[in-house]
Amino acid sequence: MTWMTPLDFAVRYTAVLILALIVVIFGIVAPAFLAPGSLMSTLKAASFIGIAAVGMVFVLLTAGIDLSVGSAMYLAPVIAGIAMQRLGIDVAPALLLCLLVGAAIGLVNAILIVRLRIVPFIATLAMLFLVRGLGIWSTGSRQIDFPASMRAFGQSALFGIPMPVIAFAIVAAAAHIVLAHTAFGRHIYAFGNDAEAARKAGLPVRRMQAAVYVICSTCAALAGFVLISQIGRIDAGFGEGREFDVITAAVLGGASLFGGIGSAVSAVLGAVTVQAVKAGLVYAGVNLYLQPIVQGAIIFLAVFLDGLRAIRMEKQARRSIRPLA
Repeated sequence: MTWMTPLDFAVRYTAVLILALIVVIFGIVAPAFLAPGSLMSTLKAASFIGIAAVGMVFVLLTAGIDLSVGSAMYLAPVIAGIAMQRLGIDVAPALLLCLLVGAAIGLVNAILIVRLRIVPFIATLAMLFLVRGLGIWSTGSRQIDFPASMRAFGQSALFGIPMPVIAFAIVAAAAHIVLAHTAFGRHIYAFGNDAEAARKAGLPVRRMQAAVYVICSTCAALAGFVLISQIGRIDAGFGEGREFDVITAAVLGGASLFGGIGSAVSAVLGAVTVQAVKAGLVYAGVNLYLQPIVQGAIIFLAVFLDGLRAIRMEKQARRSIRPLA
């Protein structure tokens, strides 16, 4: 039986340990933070970032990045909202339209990255501005108010569980099944760990790369729809900067920026951790202007831990290589 060193244990279960530490600290500083209603509110608030983070995990597994998720969160629900206002469609068709717009954004990202071979950072950064510009142009920077049926959907619950949390759970469960129990999921991990070996093995790497960007943008669109269903309106600043929350949640939960490492559980843990910090700061009465500093520290911690995890795994891989006889 192989025993892990304390450092290896801490690196492997970093996300769980950080979340537990945050809960304990804020539970001591502000006991109201641990009230059942408060915990459910935190989970509900984390749902939309978590849904987008699930999609981001797919991209990160291929060592890619998608900076356009915040803009996708904005444009897709905007088009759905305009359709609800002008065409009178209900929530379900609006949701379908929102998802189709998100998939279209992901498809454009895929074409830029896979077909035109543009670096993912540059391609998705350009899409960030392009997609948001389209959203602002289509609305004239005006706020869009959604029908009451939209709020009814967002405020509804099933067996006492808010609908956004249920949507988050369904997306995370579906992603887990795909990544852990399908050939597509195994191919993603194989590509993320060694892209050249995956190509030589005959895996459909181009289609796989394209698919993860479509999945990511579709999840981002759904995330925006879920959030708007809770607040009932959307303005020009909606989703702005959310790409950083999404990436932070995915990496803090255990996904690696270097590819090949991560799961749906990573998105769940990371999103809940990010939101728990935000809620805990409010309950603890921390100065509002200090909260961005804490968030910046969290991003730094996520990247630092990801680098540490990569170094430890590289050392373990070296130890596992046996010399030729």
